[in-house]
Amino acid sequence: MAMIELEFGRQNFHPLKKKSPLLLKLIAVVFAVLLFCEFLIYYLAIFQCNWPEVKTTASDGEQATREPVLKAMFLADTHLLGEVLGHWLDKLRREWQMERAFQTALWLLQPEVVFILGDIFDEGKWSTPEAWVNDVERFQKMFRHPSHVQLKVVAGNHDIGFHYEMNTYKVERFEKVFSSERLFSWKGINFVMVNSVALNGDGCGICSETEAELIEVSHRLNCSREQARGSSRCGPGPLLPMSAPVLLQHYPLYRRSDANCSGEDAAPPEERDIPFKENYDVLSREASQKLLRWFQPRLVLSGHTHSACEVHHGGRVPELSVPSFSWRNRNNPSFIMGSITPTDYTLSKCYLPREDVVLIIYCGMVGFLVVLTLTHFGLLASPFLAGLNLLRKRKTR
Repeated sequence: MAMIELEFGRQNFHPLKKKSPLLLKLIAVVFAVLLFCEFLIYYLAIFQCNWPEVKTTASDGEQATREPVLKAMFLADTHLLGEVLGHWLDKLRREWQMERAFQTALWLLQPEVVFILGDIFDEGKWSTPEAWVNDVERFQKMFRHPSHVQLKVVAGNHDIGFHYEMNTYKVERFEKVFSSERLFSWKGINFVMVNSVALNGDGCGICSETEAELIEVSHRLNCSREQARGSSRCGPGPLLPMSAPVLLQHYPLYRRSDANCSGEDAAPPEERDIPFKENYDVLSREASQKLLRWFQPRLVLSGHTHSACEVHHGGRVPELSVPSFSWRNRNNPSFIMGSITPTDYTLSKCYLPREDVVLIIYCGMVGFLVVLTLTHFGLLASPFLAGLNLLRKRKTR
């Protein structure tokens, strides 16, 4: 009886032993692909990005001085999904992509300041107080950063609503989390952060208040320039750096369309000739002219279109539209890296992993696992053995 039980146990052991190597192989393949697609691929992509070189010497009469360089990252349109339209799988996939991309960029590139040019959230325009708190907590987790790195945010239409949806409650709710500052100066460089949603020009309360704030910032910047030239019309007070400002906003300045935009991350060719609507796709002509006249910026950076574009206003003021940072809006998201001094700047673009490449890798993994399983159970000839047999047949001929 004991011999029969022992023999029965051996018979059950062989299939288990046969399955164990297969299971280990499958686990190893899945683990390796997950590790690459969810972690290592971000290091591989961002490792190729480098801060652009910029001239760091400025001449003051006969004396040359070395200027400090500020390393700044610019990204836009993260569109964290909300509770109404956000499917849990979509949230998980795209938010993990943005979190890994951002954290990897912080670790590899070590910027000093990061600017997000609006549309942080997808449903801030209608989210309930409870949903807003949840969205903010997810944002703070995804875009966590060391204390020595500053994170600055401007409002977008999905954060506080389009002009006809915007109200004081939504604006104050946003500014309570992300600050209401309009002017940020560091290392002798001025950044003007504009709530472009409130530049409709129809005299609404929020619009009038926003314009008054911007006029005050413009006055301070112009006073600093005049006092540096010896004028005392502005009276006493702390001087701002003389540097011409960098203008940061969500809506682009007025342009007719993306017809003159090019590059792999520009709008699709079939969309480039579609005319833009003022105060919806871009700022109005009037608002754009006001900003250019008030601030005389040396550079404008904007978001909103989800695609890249470079234009020059008046033939001299460059504007760069920053593509979306999320796979939800682009197959090939990216961000801008800027080396900026008080008198000069240089920009470069850093591309994130393409979503279609990651999906192809996963599809290839599934196919490989199927072939591996069928081969293991003898339902499919091993590709290696089949090739070896084919070579033998050819040699015998």
